Amino acid sequence: MREVRLSDGIIALSPLRLDDAQAHLAGEDEPLVRWLSGGRGTREGVEAYIRYCREQWESAGPLRAFGIRAGADETLAGTIDLRFAAEGLDPGQVNVAYGLYPNWRGRGLATRAVLLVSRYAAREGGKEAVIRVEPANAASAAVARRAGFLPGKHTHGEGGTRLDWYVRDLSIETW
Repeated sequence: MREVRLSDGIIALSPLRLDDAQAHLAGEDEPLVRWLSGGRGTREGVEAYIRYCREQWESAGPLRAFGIRAGADETLAGTIDLRFAAEGLDPGQVNVAYGLYPNWRGRGLATRAVLLVSRYAAREGGKEAVIRVEPANAASAAVARRAGFLPGKHTHGEGGTRLDWYVRDLSIETW
């Protein structure tokens, strides 16, 4: 597997590793479960997901899951993933989903991570990045806006939940 590492000098993004499982479990809190994962993780479940993510990297599948790493020791601060194919996306659209652990929120790290993966997505052929946010998730919507995403259409997810779309054209290098 070709190891991808993205950095802006403040944070680094690299594929999730099995040794990230414990840090991920320790960082799970109610907002992360509610807005991102949909349920509390178990060690076995997180490790299985990380193995799946590694397989996606190795096979050049549509999922690219990164750990968001911060500080000199590149501590796992959260996750961000790209999906180059997903239900509801048009060809060329790439879904971006992210979450930070509680101790890392409020420092601009999610915005930095979104910008880094957006540049990566553009290099990998993505034409438009999409962030889908439940209206009550004001923090995620703010990250999208700070990263230059503009409000788009509204759809409904599983169970009828409304999702506000934020989109960014990846063909224009404005960052």
